[in-house]
Amino acid sequence: MYYAIIGTDNPDSLPLRQKTRPDHLTRVEALKAEGRLLVAGPFPAIENEDPGPAGFTGSLIVAEFDSLQAAKDWADDDPYTKAGVYASVTVKPFRKVMP
Repeated sequence: MYYAIIGTDNPDSLPLRQKTRPDHLTRVEALKAEGRLLVAGPFPAIENEDPGPAGFTGSLIVAEFDSLQAAKDWADDDPYTKAGVYASVTVKPFRKVMP
């Protein structure tokens, strides 16, 4: 089943996000290589593909996991979570309907 992992950034987390990004992307790329990733990306703080110093307000990852607990464990082990980029992380089952 798919699960949505929604991370909400701490205020002023852009420098920490930038520092931790390579490790975070390595884990997301592994999901992709395993054919488990549906979609992933950040929420820009402003209406712009590249928000510059405004940064991001969080991220969304929708990927396939064996269980809700497995998705939560993956999220807990994410470099953004461990480094304190995220103030909170929500994990929910997700049912893809379209496309």
